[in-house]
Amino acid sequence: MIQTVIHYFLHFGMPLVIAYIFFRDDYKRVYLILLATMLVDLDHLLATPIFSPNRCSINFHPLHTYYAMAAYAAMLFLPKPYKIIGLGLLLHMLTDLNDCVMTYLNCPQCLVEAPARELVAWLGRATKF
Repeated sequence: MIQTVIHYFLHFGMPLVIAYIFFRDDYKRVYLILLATMLVDLDHLLATPIFSPNRCSINFHPLHTYYAMAAYAAMLFLPKPYKIIGLGLLLHMLTDLNDCVMTYLNCPQCLVEAPARELVAWLGRATKF
């Protein structure tokens, strides 16, 4: 339950906070752009099954790969609105990575076949108190 709340806050609430703090003069437009970057999840339609509750999307779906993330990071050096799109895509990836780590901490065996298992396991160990 808490994992779901955190996941959706990071997808919907955090972009609003970032838009308001860093782009106050244009925060509504920036917020809509950040929300639009969730369309990156359309690549989930290529998976079978389309939804799997314990699937880690990092490095599994084509638009969630490390190569795609490098492209999203490069977008930060482009002018607006590409910079904002890159930021939104990276925030999305961090949200999904956080979800993977939380899943791993609750059920390590659930991610045995996850392509990003080593990264997730390392982050899980690093964040475990």
